[in-house]
Amino acid sequence: MFWDRAARVYDLFENIYNGKVNKKLCIEVAKLMSQNDYVLECACGTGMLSKHIAKKCQTLIATDFSAEMLKQARKKCKESTNIEYAQNDIMQLNYESNTFDKVVAGNVIHLVDEPYRALKELERVCRFGGQIIIPTYVNKENNGKPSIFVKAVEKAGAGFKRQFTYKTYQQFFEKAGYKDVKYSIVEGKMPCAIAVITKK
Repeated sequence: MFWDRAARVYDLFENIYNGKVNKKLCIEVAKLMSQNDYVLECACGTGMLSKHIAKKCQTLIATDFSAEMLKQARKKCKESTNIEYAQNDIMQLNYESNTFDKVVAGNVIHLVDEPYRALKELERVCRFGGQIIIPTYVNKENNGKPSIFVKAVEKAGAGFKRQFTYKTYQQFFEKAGYKDVKYSIVEGKMPCAIAVITKK
């Protein structure tokens, strides 16, 4: 699997290619956490967001489809004692409905075959009044053409299913029926849009 193979080098992209964006992204996502929050993170990867979320919440369950990504996340977040790790599929989460105060799914929605099904699963496990937080890398306004980085990782086997601009990202949620969504964007080499949905 591509993500198992990429686990050991993925931090090069996070820290070097898109480091400035990712630093700001971690700050923005962490701001959304409260000290009593029980948080689920899907597609945690090597733990970039996990490390910052854990500092702000009570308990974090960090999950990923890739066992190798989870192995790297454990190393990166070894100082955080409030993180539990689990291999899990975002399309079929092994958690009860209405369980988590916050559900985070970073940079994964563009990779799955059925993104709307994934959204419903994220919503299912979030409690009423809780928030679903979905950061996703987007293209700059260039008619949706893939960036050089996206072309490169696709050739390596990443399997992008769709690509967004900030505008089409908002349209994606509107099409799914989510009307009251708060959006923000972290600008940079590869911008990251953040969608925050409150479950009602």
